[in-house]
Amino acid sequence: MTRAARLALTCTLLICAAPAPMLAAVAAKPAKSALAPFSAPRNGFGQPDMSGYWSNATLTPESRNPRLGDRAIFTPEEVAKQEGAVVKEVEDGNKPIDPNIAPKVGGDATPGIRPEFAAAGGAVGGYDRGWLDPGNYVMRVHGEARTSFLTTPNGQVPSRKAGAPPAPRGFFGGGGARGSGADYENRSLGERCILSFGRNAGPPMFPNGFYNNNYQILQTPTTVVIQVEMVHDLRVIRLNGTHRTDGVRPWMGDSIGHWEGDTLVVETTNIPQRQAYRGSWEHLTVTERFTRTAKDRVLYQFTIDDPSLYDKAWGGEYEFSPLKGVIYEYACHEGNYALPGILAGARSDEEAADAAKAQAAAAKAAADAAAAASKPKVKS
Repeated sequence: MTRAARLALTCTLLICAAPAPMLAAVAAKPAKSALAPFSAPRNGFGQPDMSGYWSNATLTPESRNPRLGDRAIFTPEEVAKQEGAVVKEVEDGNKPIDPNIAPKVGGDATPGIRPEFAAAGGAVGGYDRGWLDPGNYVMRVHGEARTSFLTTPNGQVPSRKAGAPPAPRGFFGGGGARGSGADYENRSLGERCILSFGRNAGPPMFPNGFYNNNYQILQTPTTVVIQVEMVHDLRVIRLNGTHRTDGVRPWMGDSIGHWEGDTLVVETTNIPQRQAYRGSWEHLTVTERFTRTAKDRVLYQFTIDDPSLYDKAWGGEYEFSPLKGVIYEYACHEGNYALPGILAGARSDEEAADAAKAQAAAAKAAADAAAAASKPKVKS
């Protein structure tokens, strides 16, 4: 995040990114050619050195566009088209806006807008391109322009095993579905500023599609800590430890790690239900592998293993690139007027509904009384 982004820390829950033109070059452009053999440098503890600031912002989605079928790699022409479109997005987003012209009813949604931008609100009340920094480049892994993070044959999540419950719908990243306004605990963890509205912290760790997809990795002899900008989380990985047995499920699960040559292997269990990954949590084990494959690349691979839902383990991979800057605190709560607004709006709706019911009841009582009064009296 740049200096401009710090100025946005007093914004609402979802408006905490610097304008895109200022962040357009924050994450280094990934290498396009195959990577040469690389020996990771060692830190003062003799470990492969992965410390520093990194980003996983990218145009590549978690799951592959179904129209691409089993094709795992974009053609050069497809890459050029996508990355060229981003340049135009930034140019269009930087165009001046006349403050004297009122927006159209329903907003000025851009034709062909990216789905993630539409999800950010779009039109009136949403975020324009100046506030969004989802990534400017297609993700390269080993120099290949990938069509998805997932490495399953079709780039999709595998079908669940026979008898397993269906995957839940309506989940809003950061744990839990969009709930009612009855209580703040019904709202998502992202709205409550507890975790990102995506899976930035994970595991598995993914960019959120909007902004602030940045990390700092710190290493000690006994611990690796990943600082997650979204939303100022610290993920602590205990080296050569054992999983907890007290039944407690931390927000980011219970992670233990060890070194296998140049690779940090991390195993996470005890993931809470509110941090379920596609409905999997109770019996889920996520294994991650971090490997420094170049001066400017860290290969990230993950495996999903839940025998209660899937017949076999599956997973994916991508690469972190350097963040040209440092991470500042994402002060989510300082400007989070969205959650109080949601709850206040729900209370207002309830009051209006109660008033309408009372008015209807009063009208019915008056009508009943009038009907009763109009009936002829029977003489005894």
